[in-house]
Amino acid sequence: HGSWNRSKRVGYNVVFLSFRNGRPVGSPVEFLSGFMLSPDKREVWGRPVGLLQLPDGSLLVSDDGGRKIWRVSYKG
Repeated sequence: HGSWNRSKRVGYNVVFLSFRNGRPVGSPVEFLSGFMLSPDKREVWGRPVGLLQLPDGSLLVSDDGGRKIWRVSYKG
């Protein structure tokens, strides 16, 4: 999710975070980005807010900035 009320924007991406025994370990790894050009600009292309993993392993990402639902999948 991204900030909308700051002079310098943060967020606007989806990260992967590993867990061990129910606790986060390590640093977040950027998984899905490209929703904004620059933290200093007002223009954004989207703002990811919610995730849902489907039975086929794909991921739905809701976007309240671009008013879209993105489907992320793997082709091997």
